[in-house]
Amino acid sequence: MSVVDFIYEAAPSRVVFGTGTISTLSSELDRLKLERSLVVSTPSQAARARQMVESLRPRESGLFTDATIHTPVEITERGLSAAEEAQADCLIAIGGGSATGLSKAIAVQTGLPQIVLPTTYAGSEMTPLLGETRAGIKQTRKDP
Repeated sequence: MSVVDFIYEAAPSRVVFGTGTISTLSSELDRLKLERSLVVSTPSQAARARQMVESLRPRESGLFTDATIHTPVEITERGLSAAEEAQADCLIAIGGGSATGLSKAIAVQTGLPQIVLPTTYAGSEMTPLLGETRAGIKQTRKDP
């Protein structure tokens, strides 16, 4: 019987670090051959999310600014409708854990790729974990 000293499992991701990296968003979309995004944020980040939609022109982008802490499934369902209406081929979350969590919840149900632009460190942007709240009970799951 052997002993395992170390196991490291990384979620599939690409991280772009640096000041002003938001200016590389269009080139990241080009690299991934993505054209129609749904930009996701909380109400407090709505102005920043609207600016992002404008900065992505001439690409078409939808906007959903109702992300909420602990990702209630009712909000996810509305986000799914917004992604469908926008004919989104990707998700762009801007903000903290609430926007990232909602983006994950939509992605896990649609298979859409995500780009996350954290404005604060929540940790969610670097994990394959998703926490969702249904009927007041938070449940987590793991999905790369």
